[in-house]
Amino acid sequence: MGVSTRRAAVLGKPITHSLSPVIHNAGYAAAGLTGWSYTRIECGAAELPDLVAGLGPEWAGLSVTMPGKEAALAVADTASPVAVAVGAANTLVRRPGGSWYADNTDVAGMVQVLTDAGVLPGAAVTVLGAGGTARAALAAAARLAGTSVTVVARRAAAVDELRPVADALGVALVPADWADARQHLAAADVAVSTVPKGVADPLADAVAWRSGAVFFDALYDPWPTPLAASAAAAGLRVVSGLDLLLAQAVGQFEQFTGVTAPVEPMREAMRRATSGGVL
Repeated sequence: MGVSTRRAAVLGKPITHSLSPVIHNAGYAAAGLTGWSYTRIECGAAELPDLVAGLGPEWAGLSVTMPGKEAALAVADTASPVAVAVGAANTLVRRPGGSWYADNTDVAGMVQVLTDAGVLPGAAVTVLGAGGTARAALAAAARLAGTSVTVVARRAAAVDELRPVADALGVALVPADWADARQHLAAADVAVSTVPKGVADPLADAVAWRSGAVFFDALYDPWPTPLAASAAAAGLRVVSGLDLLLAQAVGQFEQFTGVTAPVEPMREAMRRATSGGVL
């Protein structure tokens, strides 16, 4: 069925402050996609299946943020190998026959931003945290030809929950105690923080960062985090959650539209929104 208007949205709870509409709508405008619109929809994991089932043919795709990424994978008819391995999807793409395809563009986005920051194959990776973003970090490490990943978490049980993901990705998971976080950050070629706001702040004062290392913090508000500021002061290349937000949105845009994303206008729209305090 042909439709002249095409719609997409980001689903999550809470969702009011999502930057995704700013980024995607700027892309539509720059690419001349006049019939396209992108909105926010407040939606928890439990509501996601019914919401997706009720969408009409004008819907081209959905971005999915917390807490719905596992539910998004479950509702899809087919899924990318990486989404299956990670156990979560941030992207639902409507196929021509009406079925839904799940992907995880967080992984490709993380690979992109880390590669752009100079990360080389075989880098030693340390991840702070063991939640959903840590899953994407494991997959990114696998794509960057990392043979093992050190995961530093506050709960050993959370690391255990990551083991099936690491096994599916072919990455050796090395657990580490939070008390030893500073030494593991210091030993890393690539350090990735996936923990909530404030959790890693006490670590910032005494990390002996490795020269030439890269630090990625999935947070972006407020920015810089104390740990990011510490890494930057030591001369590291620092990547923020905004860099990942853009990179994963570019992947979604291209899957939704079939058009090459106009990255710079999307980046500029994001920059204007954040510099104006709109998050």
